[in-house]
Parts: sequence; structure tokens; C-alpha cells
Amino acid sequence: MSRPSDQPCEPTGGDESGDLRIAVGDRGPVRIVTVVGELDRDTADELRAALAHPPSADDAERIVADLTGLRFCDSTGLNVLLRARLDAQTAGLRLEPAGPGPSVARLFAITEADGVLRVHPDLRTALAASGEGSAGPVQPSGPR
Repeated sequence: MSRPSDQPCEPTGGDESGDLRIAVGDRGPVRIVTVVGELDRDTADELRAALAHPPSADDAERIVADLTGLRFCDSTGLNVLLRARLDAQTAGLRLEPAGPGPSVARLFAITEADGVLRVHPDLRTALAASGEGSAGPVQPSGPR
């Protein structure tokens, strides 16, 4: 998989309810995967494919999944994120979600995924954070 440029990530694709749109780009040593729409059993393969080949540790320090535009996530979507975390770890990287809305933050809290994932309140905070640190709960970003 070729390394995306340092261009902003703007998801492309449909805008119908239930659609999932994903964009992948790099900002310096951080791979950003922007996820917009609904992540469930019908759309999980799209995110799984986008995260299937994490960058090497030579190309990036970590992967930030920008979930600001994610309106819904079910257990299938959560499992994709957790599996991608393990794949990133194997590649010497960290997968760090950023900007989950209230329903996604609640899913992380109920399942205690926020104890495994280093969740950031928003993309700006995630980009400013160092690659080190622990996982932990996050306050959801903005109204959903």
C-alpha cells in the first residue's frame, strides 16, 4: 500500500443515511483515517479494508481514527477498531480514536474499550499528543 500524501483527509462516497465514508491521509508521522457515517455489520468491511495494511513504523508513528463524523457504531464496528489496534501494535504503531460522539463514547465506556484504546476528545488533541501515553475514557465531542 502506498503512503498517502500530507493532504487533508476528506471522505468521499455517498451521503445517504447508513453510508460509511472513509478517507486516509498523513499529517507528518501520523496516519489519519477519517470515518463518517454509520459503522455496522453492513459497512464494517470498508473500514476493515482501510485499516488492513497499517503503515510501517518507518513511515508513521501512529494511526489516528478520526471518529468525529461517526454517527453510529455497533459491536461489529468496535471489533474492527479493536482488531486494527492489534494489527497496528504488531506493526509497532498505536491506533488511537479521536472525537467520538456521545453514542460512540458510550459504546467505548460500556464495553471498557476506552481502557484499551487511547481515545482523544478531538483530532486536534490527538495530533498534538505524543505517541506515548495510556488509554482512558474521553468526554464525547460536540452534540450528535
